Amino acid sequence: MHNGRPDRKGAMPLADEETAASARDGTPIVLRLVRPDDEPLLHDLFAHMSAEDIRLRFFAPMRALSHSLADRLVHLDPARQAALVALYDGATLGIARYSTPPDTREAEFAVAVRSDWKGRGVGTLLINQLIEIAREAGIAELTGTVLHENRPMLDLCRALGFTLHAHPSDATAVLARKSLG
Repeated sequence: MHNGRPDRKGAMPLADEETAASARDGTPIVLRLVRPDDEPLLHDLFAHMSAEDIRLRFFAPMRALSHSLADRLVHLDPARQAALVALYDGATLGIARYSTPPDTREAEFAVAVRSDWKGRGVGTLLINQLIEIAREAGIAELTGTVLHENRPMLDLCRALGFTLHAHPSDATAVLARKSLG
């Protein structure tokens, strides 16, 4: 990934924690690891998501991103969590993260993309980069919970090689799984 050449997804590493990429229309995007001072970026992302996109991502309506939730999303335990943010011209386009319980090699992932950038490849870039980071960290499998009605996310999961299964504890959701081995 950090050999100075484009990886198989067309992203070009800039530094140890930044990667240059392009949206489907060629717009340059920077992907980088989330930092503890990125809380304002998460509030910016949330402010540019529709109420429906927020509900589909968080499984409940929310009026605002609380400080405590944003704080948890930017203060990560690097042994169990990783998060990436996609940026363009100072704007936050999306975030993807994974978290794994102690003593396991399975991680749960989540992704959010601002509403006006959906369908432009940002989610694909974020998840592909997150998969590479998870592999490097020794994660054997990524899983994610997706609401049945979230067709774009289900289609994205299928396109990225995730298998979809009935969720064991939520009849309104699907469990997306991808082996990283």
